[in-house]
Amino acid sequence: MMAAKGQASEVFGDKNHAYPDHAVMYDEALLKAIIENAIDGIIVIDSKGAILSANPSCCALFGYSADEMCGQHVDILIPSADRSDHNNYINRYEITGESNIIGIGREVTALKKSGETFPAGLAVSEVLEGGKRIYVGIIHDLTAENLAVEQLKDHNIKLEKEVAERTESLEQIVQKLEQAKDEVSRSLLKEQEINQMKTRFVSMASHEFRTPLSSIQLSASLIEHYYDRIDKLKIFGHLAKIKSAVGSLTDILNDFLSVERIESGKVVPSAGEFDIKALCDDIIEGIKLQAKPKQRINYIHKGNVKVVADNAMLQHCIINLLSNAVKYSGEDGVVTLITDKTPQNLSIKVTDNGIGIPTDEQPHLFEPFFRASNVSDVSGTGLGLNIVKRYTELMNGTMEVKSMPKKGTAFLLEFPI
Repeated sequence: MMAAKGQASEVFGDKNHAYPDHAVMYDEALLKAIIENAIDGIIVIDSKGAILSANPSCCALFGYSADEMCGQHVDILIPSADRSDHNNYINRYEITGESNIIGIGREVTALKKSGETFPAGLAVSEVLEGGKRIYVGIIHDLTAENLAVEQLKDHNIKLEKEVAERTESLEQIVQKLEQAKDEVSRSLLKEQEINQMKTRFVSMASHEFRTPLSSIQLSASLIEHYYDRIDKLKIFGHLAKIKSAVGSLTDILNDFLSVERIESGKVVPSAGEFDIKALCDDIIEGIKLQAKPKQRINYIHKGNVKVVADNAMLQHCIINLLSNAVKYSGEDGVVTLITDKTPQNLSIKVTDNGIGIPTDEQPHLFEPFFRASNVSDVSGTGLGLNIVKRYTELMNGTMEVKSMPKKGTAFLLEFPI
């Protein structure tokens, strides 16, 4: 410890207690050894800011010798931007006793002889000596600590980035797994649907193909074995049955062909202008031939009769809905067709008071080969409504159904204009 003007013993001694000379000398030597070997810088200044003493660590820290520092103003250790604040702290404390730095540890920017600055931890305490205030400052170089903090921050940032990247990677993996799971689920569901369709197809084919083929075989056998013993009228009757059975098979095959062409994307709507009322009148005349003797078919048209749409697709939809309405209605059933052309859309509604569709089966109504459990022995492929729905969607239309068992069914098709 270097002391200016022989004040070291006065600064660090205690005159309030009397010790033997050898004890005082021992205490001073011990205190001096402690101060001179302290790893932190220790500096003593008077109330004017003049440096009274500095330990070796303080001199090494700032790059000055003890002789260079002692007697200098403490400003030489403070960057110019901070000097006025430091002097104000000391002056304010001298005048008011209000402490801003005394007894308070804080981080400051210190200035070396070389002009280099560094972060330092500063703790200042006050010592009264002979009625005068002197100040002892302990200075700790924070460069290594701050560097470690910055490195730790950088490391944390890198870790957070790595965690974020890995989290994102894991989220992507989870997302891909979820997608794969969904694809597998869809594949399984599709396979189940295909298996169900196969089962329905086999069931439908065994029934729908067997009946007309049996009729054809029977009529052909009767003609073959008894053609010389039956009159021409009966032969013509059997031929008519054969033609009817062939027509039924043709209709079934046409339904299969329609589904295949839709699936392969070969069906494209071709719009043209036509008279919707005239089209429906012609359709109803054909449907009446299928109707039971007491059944009634009513037709109502509203609005303009001219529409622009795919004539063939629209005709197929109306024929299928009316044909189903007739098939699944009783002997005294009433079937109603309503067409309504407004500037915004064309709507087609077919209602009947027939057997209706079981409520729990309605979600499956438009699936290929689906037939409701209450259709009994009424013939059908289970493809008609599926084709109608697909044709409707190809024409940018919508299809709705409302049905109550034993009370009837209503289908509504709407097409934007």
